[in-house]
Order: sequence, then structure tokens, then C-alpha cells
Amino acid sequence: MAHPADTDDEASLLALQRTDENAFMEGVFRRYYTPLGRTVNRMVNDPQATDDILQDVFLKIWHNRQNLSFTYSIKSYLYRAAINAALNYLEKSKRTVGLEDGEFAEPAAEGAEDALHLREVESRVQAAIDTLPPACKTIFVLSRYEEMSYKEIAESMQISVKTVENQMGKALRQLKQYLSAYAKHLFSLFL
Repeated sequence: MAHPADTDDEASLLALQRTDENAFMEGVFRRYYTPLGRTVNRMVNDPQATDDILQDVFLKIWHNRQNLSFTYSIKSYLYRAAINAALNYLEKSKRTVGLEDGEFAEPAAEGAEDALHLREVESRVQAAIDTLPPACKTIFVLSRYEEMSYKEIAESMQISVKTVENQMGKALRQLKQYLSAYAKHLFSLFL
């Protein structure tokens, strides 16, 4: 659900689009580069590729700025463009998709053994997420890490909300299956 401040920002950007294209692009860049960068980097796990992808996205927007029309919102349009560019990058490079290091909050470990277990759990969770198909993983990352609603994800990816729901169900089932054996092993260590 859009916050009132987001709606006001978007209205301001749309007004700038009609009056001052340079200010519009600068405003869009400042507002969305960092959050788009987090999302794209979670998908491609490569900071340099993330920068290249976002530069291409913003460059295309700049070249087409006079013809831009936003069916949903600027945010949805940008996320859709960035996600599609990241998926294209992944398809071309056939790279595995991973979350950036340090994504999980580390509680204070009481000892080196606890810290080692925590890193192992993080590694297992990341490996489980990496097994998801690219589109499924993208939906999972947008939902769980970017905290986007299913509707926002659907708009960003130009798919139905039902498809988002189905892909999230698939992701959660696959993650549960992948992690269940590890969880049994982990619990046996603490019992």
C-alpha cells in the first residue's frame, strides 16, 4: 500500500516530467537508485553488474523521457524495468542468484561456536534461496526483503497477483523442503 508521502513525491515527479525533464530525471534518480540497487543486487549478487544494469535502465528512461507514460506508478514502472533488466542479465550470464553478504542480522553470539553455527545457518538459508528459479526467487526477495505487497510485485513484474501468490507458495514449499533436513540436524545438536 502506498504511503501518502510516496503519493505526494510521485505527483511532484509527474509534474516535473511535464515541466522540467532534467529535474524529473534527477528526482527519479535520487529517489529510486538506492532501493532499486538493493533489489537488483539481491538478484544478481554482483555490485558492478548492479551499477551497469541500473545505468542502462536510467539511460533508457532518459532517452525515452518524452514518451514515458506510467500505467501504475513511477515506482512500479522502475521496479519492473530494473527487475526485467536483472532477469535478462541473469539469463545471459547464466549466473546463480544470491543474496548479498551480511543480509541477515547477527545476534550477539556467546562464543565462537555460536558464531560459526549462525554463519552456517545463514549459508544454508542462502543456498536454499539460490535453488529457486529466477522469477520465483525475485518474487520471494521482493516480498520478504523489500517488503513489497503482492499487488506491488504483480505491478512491478507485470504479472497477476494470483501468479505472485502461486510463486510465493512454491518458494516457501521448496525452501521448507530444502531446509527441513538441515533443521532436524540443527535441533539434534541443541537437544
